[in-house]
Amino acid sequence: MAEITASMVKELREKTDAPMMECKKALTEAAGDMARAEEILRVKLGNKANKAASRVTAEGIVGVHHSADGSIASMVELNCETDFVAKNDDFQAFARALAALVSEKAPVDVDALAALELDGVSVEERRKALIGKIGENITVRRFVRIAGHGRVSSYIHGGSRIGVLVDVQGGEESLGKDLAMQIAASKPVALDSTGVSAELIEKERSIASQKAAESGKPAEIIAKMVEGTVQKFLKEVTLLGQPFVKDDKQTVEQLLKARGAKVHAFTLFIVGEGIEKKQSDFAAEVAEAAAAAAR
Repeated sequence: MAEITASMVKELREKTDAPMMECKKALTEAAGDMARAEEILRVKLGNKANKAASRVTAEGIVGVHHSADGSIASMVELNCETDFVAKNDDFQAFARALAALVSEKAPVDVDALAALELDGVSVEERRKALIGKIGENITVRRFVRIAGHGRVSSYIHGGSRIGVLVDVQGGEESLGKDLAMQIAASKPVALDSTGVSAELIEKERSIASQKAAESGKPAEIIAKMVEGTVQKFLKEVTLLGQPFVKDDKQTVEQLLKARGAKVHAFTLFIVGEGIEKKQSDFAAEVAEAAAAAAR
């Protein structure tokens, strides 16, 4: 049997926000497999054990740029080590300049962006110079450029920590802004069910099956329960299936149909999403420094 250490329990608790004893039980049942333990907690505790999906750990901002006619827009995630630097004027100006460069030059990836010229030097040289000036590591994590079928609307939220671009064809200009705000608030993973990965659907189906099996109902009833749960999940995580935030009596799909509009694509950036930031023990660091000074 795999040894379940205190650090493993702590890590699972930080990922899920589940009670410590529940984390230990799940790890024991999963023989130390962290991913399986998370799934076990989802079965037992539902969405209360899904904190990790929304936790943001790294620092930085999202920079956005629009072309004059609104048909092209770009968004860049620029990361740093502390929230203090994320508020720095030079850091924020660099993010905006990168977004404008992406709109203009359409680089294929981050390396290609790094090689482009910005104010007479390469982006990489500008990045290194900014690191030297600020004294903190700075990285360009990702970017997106959308050449729209219609107008590309954007929305920035939470001190530029959440950014959205959405390509809307038809309807009034305010519709695009409303939908961008909807995406920032509801965080859909895809436009419709065809864009949801088979892996994610299968994971939800597995969790639903395990929950339904505990009901003791006949197999055919369980199958219907599972399918109903999966379909409900798909509506929650797809933009077109979600209720419209300003009128929850209609879905976004129904809203678009009524306005004679269509969403072709959207992108959502959450700063630091998926990045685990190193946690420091300040008291331990002070004690270590004091001990070193005494030596």
